[in-house]
Amino acid sequence: MATGAAADNPADLLPTPKRGSYLPRVLGREEVAALLDRIPARTPLEVRDRAMFELAYSCGLRAEEIVSVDLGDVDFDSEAVRVTGKGQKTRLVPIGEPAQRALRRYLEAARHTLGPAPEERALFVSRRGRRLSPSDVRRRLLKWVREAAVAGRISPHTLRHSFATHLLEGGADLRSIQELLGHSSISTTQIYTRVEPSRLRREYAKSHPRA
Repeated sequence: MATGAAADNPADLLPTPKRGSYLPRVLGREEVAALLDRIPARTPLEVRDRAMFELAYSCGLRAEEIVSVDLGDVDFDSEAVRVTGKGQKTRLVPIGEPAQRALRRYLEAARHTLGPAPEERALFVSRRGRRLSPSDVRRRLLKWVREAAVAGRISPHTLRHSFATHLLEGGADLRSIQELLGHSSISTTQIYTRVEPSRLRREYAKSHPRA
């Protein structure tokens, strides 16, 4: 019987195992409200943070997109913000009324007190008047998550996932959510169709007398 190394790898005929689907963490509507309402908006930094996270949830922004927003990107007349996403692609996203109110207050009463230079175009600036970094956004959100005692690991992307899921729960179609999120492919957006039924199953198990 001949022995030796096979010319072909038999394992090439086997299908590769599928990776498990990752379902993003999503906050309930009450949890988002509790988190945002926990930001007291008394000091300039608190006013900034309230506006920043109201905008993040209102528009489903990534941390990198939050810090890239410039003053000229916000249009209160059209109630929208121009967002620069991955690949430098831009999109217009509507801004909800609570976020508009928080932004107006920040621009009128807080931003100038942080001392930005006249040429600084960033919407959100640090205590030294400079454009924030994504890590600054994550650090400030963590502070307010702790203040609000919201359980679990929360990041700006959690607010983004919550934005998309709450839209889906409210009846928005996937194509609209795809455009609002800036996804290049609808398959990326379809993950939210798996998030929302999982919540429904939990509610069913909790509420139905014969679940």
